[in-house]
This record gives sequence, C-alpha cells and structure tokens, in this order.
Amino acid sequence: MAFAGKAGHGRRVLILVENLPSPFDRRVWQEATTLFANGYQVSIICPTGKGHESRYEEIDGIHIYRYKLPLEAEGAKGYAIEYSAALFHTFRLAWKVKRERGFDIIHACNPPDLLFLIGGFFKLFMGKKFVFDHHDINPELYEAKFGRRDFFYKLMVLFERWSFKTSDVSIATNESYKRIAITRGGMDPDKVYVVRSGPKLDRLRILPPVESLKKGKRFLIGYVGVMGAQEGIDLLLEAARHLIVDMGRTDVHFGIVGGGTSLDQMKALAVKMGIADYVTFTGRVPDQDLLEMLNTADVCVNPDVANDMNDKSTMNKIMEYMALGKPIVQFDLVEGRVSAQEASLYAVKNDPVDMARKIAELLDDPARRERMGAYGRHRVVNELEWEYEAPKLLAAYERLYSANAPLPGAVPPSYKGS
Repeated sequence: MAFAGKAGHGRRVLILVENLPSPFDRRVWQEATTLFANGYQVSIICPTGKGHESRYEEIDGIHIYRYKLPLEAEGAKGYAIEYSAALFHTFRLAWKVKRERGFDIIHACNPPDLLFLIGGFFKLFMGKKFVFDHHDINPELYEAKFGRRDFFYKLMVLFERWSFKTSDVSIATNESYKRIAITRGGMDPDKVYVVRSGPKLDRLRILPPVESLKKGKRFLIGYVGVMGAQEGIDLLLEAARHLIVDMGRTDVHFGIVGGGTSLDQMKALAVKMGIADYVTFTGRVPDQDLLEMLNTADVCVNPDVANDMNDKSTMNKIMEYMALGKPIVQFDLVEGRVSAQEASLYAVKNDPVDMARKIAELLDDPARRERMGAYGRHRVVNELEWEYEAPKLLAAYERLYSANAPLPGAVPPSYKGS
C-alpha cells in the first residue's frame, strides 16, 4: 500500500546509522528515499564523512543530522571510544529530532549492536516502535577482526540478542541473516523480513571505458570496497603478484577503489611486493570515478576472506559488478554464490594463486567474459534491483501497524518508487 502526501502521526521515521554518513551509505539511502516516496517523514542521524561534513542538511526531502566521531576506529580500544561517542551523539540528536520534527519509529542500522539502547529507551518510555536493520553479523565481525571468541565475542552475541528482543520488526539482508535472527536472536520468524541490498540502475550506469585507467596495459582488473582486515586486499595483492611475476602477465593493471584503515598499509605492501606500478589505489572517490573504473574493468574481483562473517554476508560490490555487466572472480563463499551464480568464477577459499589463475582464465576468454557479464546484468535487471526489494521494506513497516499486515515474503500491492 502506498502512502502519498504529507506524513501524519505514526508515519515519522528516525533512521540511526553509525558506520557511514548519509547519503554515502547506499542501502540506508535507498531505504530512506523509498519510505519518503511512500508517505513517511524521514530523518537520519549519522556521522560526518568526506564530502558530508555539514552537521545538518536536507537532501531530497530527507533531513540529515550528523555528528563528528573522534577517530576512525582500529583496535578494541579504538572501537570502544568510537561507539561510546556515537551513542552519546546519537542519543543527543535523537532528542533534537524529536523536538524539531518528531518520530514514531526508530530504524536502527548496525553496526554496532548497541543502538537498541536508544531504541529501547524511546520504546519503553515514549511508546515508539523499534526496527532493527541487521546489516552486519557483529559477533562474526569481531572474530574476523580480532581472531578470537573471548569475553567480548560473547558480549557481542548478547548485544545482538538484546537488539532482536527489543525490536518490533527486524530486517535481514539475506536468508543467512534471517536464520541468525531466528536461532541466535530468538526472533519470531513472522517478524523477520528479508530485504536484500539491491542496486539502483539509475545510479549504476553503464558508461564507455576510460582507457587511460588501464595505464597502457591491455586489461584492467577492478575492485571496489573497504580497505579493512576482513576484505582480503592483501590476498588480492598476492594474487596480483602471482599473475604479474610468476605467470608473466605484465599486460594487466589493477584499479582498487575505496578507503579504510588499511589503505596505507596495502599501498606499502604493493611496493614491497614489487607490483606498485601495476596497481592504482584511488581511496574513497565520487560515484563518477567509481563508475569509470568499474566500467573500464575487464574483470572485477572480490577477495573477501573466507570466514563466518563473509560466508554469510551479501556483499554490495558483487551486486554492483553484476549491475554493470562485469564477470567476477571471488573466493567460494555461500552468499557470494547465492548472489552471483553463473556471473562469477569461484577460487579456492583464501587461495590467491587460484584466484590469479581464475583471473587469467577469464582474461584469455573474451566470449566467456561477455556471457558471464550478460548473465549478471540480466539477473540484476530482472531479480535483484532495488525495485524488487522496496516493497518488502514497506511490508515490514506495515507489520508495525496491523496484525493482518503482509508476512515475510509477501509485499504490499503497490508502492511508489524512490
């Protein structure tokens, strides 16, 4: 059901997001604009970030309140400082939003799994509804970053469970996350809605290649994502070294798009491996630069480390590669296969040598590259684009208002696109 026009009482949403600024976080922005297009008043609280330094602005009818974090966390102490500051500022700004615009629903996007403290406060004392939007599985993320299941891992599991227990409805990004919500989180299956992070094709436009990005080489290998410990950029560089040095493929260049705490370390590693001239690190760039790199790429890669976190997570980069019609090479992970299917080749888990071989295999077979790219593009256009996921988001919201609302898997009969 669509709700056009000005939002009334009960249709005012406050979205909380800590790890990225809006509108840079594409999933959050797609959710926000979809809700707004269907009659909801939407406010967002998030941190500042490069290109998004303003403490308040209105974009496309969405009111964005930002706060500045003291640091970009690295290590347990850093995360403790970051999350404490984020909670303080989010709670402070929630009162500001309540005073200036009001809200009836708090929609909390993790990480961290601590935003239930704010959602729970307003639910308990003011009768607000709480939606937990499960973006990352935090216990597995902790294990991926620090390599242990200690007291803090158990604490992450507890925070996760409290987040689900506090929520009136939870949103999962895939079926693996839904199972976690039900089994580990104790969530009623009827209150868990799968809303995948489908790309929007009006943003991911197919453009002519920019040959200068190949740096004089015949082929470009593209990557977009975060430069962090669990993203496997070191494994990608090992694969690049094997391809260039051991296999003698000096006809390739790697374009690596994205920022993060490991960026400088990865640049230094490329120099140490002797392949710096074959790799461009762009850092975080505007959409146009990202699109130019990916549209120019002959093959796109996803070197995410095989672990419990990545095995169960749907990676936005895979959807973006497919939307642009690019063949993919990635390690063999459960949700990676669910998303890409025949659009990807699957290297042995955490084996950079096999990844290099798979890349070379595709470079030497242009017909196969074209076939795989077309398959991925068709799958996005006909199954995975955001327009197929937006009604599921609206169905989850209808659950907040009616016992007879659509159950997971059902959608409202119509909605306004964002």
